[in-house]
Amino acid sequence: CSLQAGLAVLLKAERLFHSSYHSQAVHIRPICRVSAGLSSLPEHPKRKSKATLSHCKVSHWCAHLPCDGFSDASCLAVSWELRQTLTVVFDFFSSGQGKKDWSLFKMFSRTLTDTCPLASQSKVYVDISPKNKEKELLEVSPPPTSVHEAIVQGEKKTYAVYDLLSPSLFNTSRSLNVQLKWKRPQDSSEMPIPTLHAQRYVAGYGLQTGEICTLIYNTHPYRAFPVILLETVPWYLRLYVHTLTIITKGKENKPS
Repeated sequence: CSLQAGLAVLLKAERLFHSSYHSQAVHIRPICRVSAGLSSLPEHPKRKSKATLSHCKVSHWCAHLPCDGFSDASCLAVSWELRQTLTVVFDFFSSGQGKKDWSLFKMFSRTLTDTCPLASQSKVYVDISPKNKEKELLEVSPPPTSVHEAIVQGEKKTYAVYDLLSPSLFNTSRSLNVQLKWKRPQDSSEMPIPTLHAQRYVAGYGLQTGEICTLIYNTHPYRAFPVILLETVPWYLRLYVHTLTIITKGKENKPS
């Protein structure tokens, strides 16, 4: 659908690169299609696509592939999944004089006008989880097609879901401009810190004493979370892996 329909309409280059942070990635992994306990292969769809606001997922189903290199010994046929992700962060709280209001048009300078006919699923999720009884102060428009609840990092999250494939979504308007507003004047207090967050700073100078320090905080009272740290550094900066130091609760952990 390119930039004609679906969630890809929001991918306007000048707005994406003007954001506080953006990241693109491609993930490829093997998936077991048939195990030893199944006697027949399932029907292979010619094309299967799934799109959400946070990422676009496209699965290509292949013919019979050997299971060499696949960890599951009971797998008889393997397919390869291709997943493309795009992560964008807009900090309107800092750039908008402390205002928390936002909308799709304010972020991307575009709205959603139609769904991609090739997509089997296309949804927009908006986090409306209440913080300190803030639920009565939030107003999301237009009304979502459904509400979804999930447990994320040990906390209960509530999401307003806009299903672009729902016929009633575009009945009242030709375009979808999801926006969040506050019903009363907002204070200039800082945004709540998430349970799992990180900070990074540079110390020292030059190749001898210069270092990059990353601090990862887990404020959950009892739960631990697996963390995958991806560092993005300029091409001209040389890093020495043997100088890597990991400290947890004041004790050094030797990297394996």
